Amino acid sequence: MDRKNSYGEMGLKVEIDPKSGFCYGVIQAIKQAEDYLKENETLLSLGSIVHNKEEVERLESLGMEVIDHNELEILKNSTLLVRAHGEPPSTYKTALDNKIRVIDCTCPVVLNLQRKIKKGYESIKKDGGTLLIFGKKNHAEVNGLLGQIGGNAVVIESSADLNSVDFSKPTTIFSQTTKDVDEYENIIAQIKKLTLEQGGDLEKIKSHRTICHQVSSRHPNLKTFAKKHSVIIFVSGKESSNGKILFETCKSSNNRSYKIETCKDIDSAWFNKGDTVGVCGATSTPTWQLEEAAQCLERL
Repeated sequence: MDRKNSYGEMGLKVEIDPKSGFCYGVIQAIKQAEDYLKENETLLSLGSIVHNKEEVERLESLGMEVIDHNELEILKNSTLLVRAHGEPPSTYKTALDNKIRVIDCTCPVVLNLQRKIKKGYESIKKDGGTLLIFGKKNHAEVNGLLGQIGGNAVVIESSADLNSVDFSKPTTIFSQTTKDVDEYENIIAQIKKLTLEQGGDLEKIKSHRTICHQVSSRHPNLKTFAKKHSVIIFVSGKESSNGKILFETCKSSNNRSYKIETCKDIDSAWFNKGDTVGVCGATSTPTWQLEEAAQCLERL
């Protein structure tokens, strides 16, 4: 059925955003997991392969088992999948020591950032400065980045975290790959302001654009997509950081935007007869969930 021309009992016209769904890194990780499970009964994943409860449960039905770092320490002679978020070097050392085979699905964009972080730290260390990472504290990707440099960085979640930094010294800042570009630019502007206030040198601020283009391009696309529909149904797992950010992008462009995890969350009171409904989602939202949401809307 052509979703762009589908109507339900309420006369709703439903369209799925063609640019929503898994990012490249997640697609590759899930494909490798599925390929392995076609030939093997079980595969261990260090943390949820994606922040989406429904997709994780689907993979668990195929034989995937999610473990944490405490379980990794006592694991022996097994096969372990490292998800797209990446891991610190200590994880690979543990795997080597415990004779664990690793299927490394770290996203190429994250791998590139890990290399840049190490190089940036070596440089800023010589200057006696500070390395900053704009990202979510305790996020898997951020933990992996910190592990590259022995934890010698300050994680900036919001402008409040900047108060603990001495900006009279040189500063180098990177960003988690899935953060919002506008938020990052705002942090950079505040860093420059604080540097001047503390007598620092603006030329000694080095900011690196390390937000994934595939993720950042979704913001302008979703703004356009949200404006062209009466109602937006945004499908995302509750734990997805990217989902929270992208949903706010939709909400800022269309106040009638609603975030759901499954079809059970849809409320018919959100709609008026003849509404055009846009269905979209996070980089951690599989296409099948977007399709499922569209089908539920058609049955209203």
